[in-house]
Amino acid sequence: MFINVILPVPIAKLFTYNVPTEMESSISVGSRVVVQFGRKKSYSAIVHELNVPEPMGYKAKDIDAIIDSTPIITERQLQLWQWIADYYVCSLGEVYKAAMPSGLKLESETHLTYNHMFEATSPLSPRQEMILNFIEQNNNCTISDLTSHIGGANPIPQLKKLMDMEALYISEQLKDAYKPKTESAYKLSNICRENEDEFLAKMDALSRAPKQQEALMLFIQLGGGLGQISLGKAVRREELAKRDVTTAVLNELVKKGILVCEKQEVSRLNNRLSDLIPPHDLSEAQAKALSEIKHCFSEENKHIVLLNGVTSSGKTELYIHLIHETLQQGKQVLYLLPEIALTTQITSRLQKHFGDTLGIYHSKFNDAQRVELWNNLLSDHPYGLILGVRSAVLLPFSNLGLIIVDEEHESSFKQYDPAPRYNARDMAVLMSSFHNANVLLGSATPSLESYNNAISGRYGYVELTTRYADVALPHIETVDMSAARKHKEVSGLFSFSLRDRIIKALNNKEQVILFQNRRGFAPYVECHQCAWTAKCINCDVSMTYHKNTGELVCHYCGARAVLPLVCPACGTASIELQGYGTEKIEEEVQSLFPEARVVRMDLDTARTRKAFEQIISDFEQYKYDILIGTQMISKGLDFDRVSTVGILNVDNMLNIPDFRAYERAFAMVSQVAGRAGRRGTRGHVLLQTKQIDSHVVTNSVNNNYKANAEREMDERKRYGYPPFVRLIHITIKHIDELEALRGATIIANELTQIFGRRILGPQPPTIARMQNLYLQRIILKMEKTANPAKVKELLMDKINQILGDHSFKGTSVVVDVDPY
Repeated sequence: MFINVILPVPIAKLFTYNVPTEMESSISVGSRVVVQFGRKKSYSAIVHELNVPEPMGYKAKDIDAIIDSTPIITERQLQLWQWIADYYVCSLGEVYKAAMPSGLKLESETHLTYNHMFEATSPLSPRQEMILNFIEQNNNCTISDLTSHIGGANPIPQLKKLMDMEALYISEQLKDAYKPKTESAYKLSNICRENEDEFLAKMDALSRAPKQQEALMLFIQLGGGLGQISLGKAVRREELAKRDVTTAVLNELVKKGILVCEKQEVSRLNNRLSDLIPPHDLSEAQAKALSEIKHCFSEENKHIVLLNGVTSSGKTELYIHLIHETLQQGKQVLYLLPEIALTTQITSRLQKHFGDTLGIYHSKFNDAQRVELWNNLLSDHPYGLILGVRSAVLLPFSNLGLIIVDEEHESSFKQYDPAPRYNARDMAVLMSSFHNANVLLGSATPSLESYNNAISGRYGYVELTTRYADVALPHIETVDMSAARKHKEVSGLFSFSLRDRIIKALNNKEQVILFQNRRGFAPYVECHQCAWTAKCINCDVSMTYHKNTGELVCHYCGARAVLPLVCPACGTASIELQGYGTEKIEEEVQSLFPEARVVRMDLDTARTRKAFEQIISDFEQYKYDILIGTQMISKGLDFDRVSTVGILNVDNMLNIPDFRAYERAFAMVSQVAGRAGRRGTRGHVLLQTKQIDSHVVTNSVNNNYKANAEREMDERKRYGYPPFVRLIHITIKHIDELEALRGATIIANELTQIFGRRILGPQPPTIARMQNLYLQRIILKMEKTANPAKVKELLMDKINQILGDHSFKGTSVVVDVDPY
């Protein structure tokens, strides 16, 4: 029997393998098999089709093994994977790599074995001796083991020489990335369970060992009594240790044949039950919104609803009511958030209502935890509610009834690199039809794509215009920084207005949030004499100065450099720091308000899940007075004591060369402002800007989403941008600038023959070189009425035809459908 499988490689085809006769009855679509790909490499592949025709022109290899007795990928998932591959122009293998936790994607790695018969015929170099000694002492080690131990230059050339001398052998062995977590547990021995007299005799013999006797009695108690332990009930070592039973005492009971110790597989997931509370009563406005949402869901072809609710209007409580009702119907719920930071607060809130039916899935959990959650969803008793970020849409749901996409306008829902470059919000909409599920998109500042779908009748539309408990929306005050500097009403980065408002909040024992969407100390450094700036050696961007580490860092490729004391170009000591990020704000705040307790939250201080949670928890518990942060702090977080929010520079958001810049700036200001005034008091927001007359600033002050949306949509309709057309970005990359331009020009000319004036470019993107590759971009604008599948077929056929020419070797092309 021949089968087609999906391999985790970026090749847009399925691969055919032969199934040995003895394995045919055990194989199924969606299960994993071990196959050899290429000369030596082995992978776990997903079975896509059974009983396919024998391939022509070559002999199909046999599969090596079947890993799963039951499918690990559902039929719905395979259909979804195919849709993603077709729509986002990528391979099924790339979808496979993105969808599954690493622990379920097995891959062979090279192992090194020492040849004990080896006799050197010529002297070995010191490095060769070092390598050979390590392999002899650590037989069957991997190349990564060797590299991490010996350091220095790449060992591959020396390994090849040692192989030629037959000093060592190499082999490919499949690496099992996932290992179940185990812990020790104790059971009554078989002889004690089967022979009551023997058990009683052994108990009597313990009268001379009171600690062991006490431990045995405690074991019986924790095991639920003699009846339960006689049936083989085990008691975990951890439970016994909590009652001060030592390992030494337990070992003695094992030696005497009373207990046996064994390893038990345990979950890494936190499944603690708690006393659950029902959903809270809704306000009149919330109840009306909930009723309207349900009415939309009940209508034919209205399974998708956009909820436009102002910040602090109680959208989360509506979600909880809908989740509760969906779970009662025996269906699953997927709750999507754009940022990992948001899961911290919402997790504790959801656990109070849903307990151990809640599962959490995002990249800050280790791979073993993600494997266990994946396996849980394939089990007979899966989680009912999954809280996760973008990648959670790819999980194996069996009975999905509701998908909630909170802060649906966020660009974080879009995957940029690597492929597939999908948008989780759009995937949620698609999954509505795959699972016959309802979808609720929630935001205080909906994306123009969703808003257009709502007002045109494609989606249901519900508004929630008042804050919970009738708390007033924050008062937003603008500060003209040009005028403030002219009148010397500025102290460092702070206008006097913002400084005085912070002082007032601190005196009232209230908290303050300061927002600047740039991390680091200074965005760039410049020579005052000759205008030299420190550029990344790999990318066409300025390097950011981080004072904490004393380094210049590229935020695109991670390259680091030392801050020069003198200018490398003119040799003068005229290096100056320009602009400011969160580090500099933190330094100034500590100088201006020395008594204030200050914490900073950005990618530098909150890289791990624990760090995220600690900062949020500490600020929530009033361990800090002032929180300084980037967009991590802008959405979804709820702090009772925050009365003042300062947005230090809205201009850097308005000046981004992107047609979505104004839409995003308005959303960011609205979201950050929404953190102020949450419990009974009206918050105060100060917005520092030099563009005081910008319509974005005016609409933000007036909290007028519709006015901002309508103005943006008028411009986009006039110039042909989403949501009125579809965009495809075609990015050409090459290590040589002229070759990148040549390739892009030829591709653009050929595509213009097909698509005419719908093709724009090529031209360099805002960042024209990244990670040592020069970039050129072509934009394809498609009418909404065009057939997307046909457009992409024509596009890829032409690109593949051009790249097939040998003169384009080294040129790569990235296609991004619906860039966001």
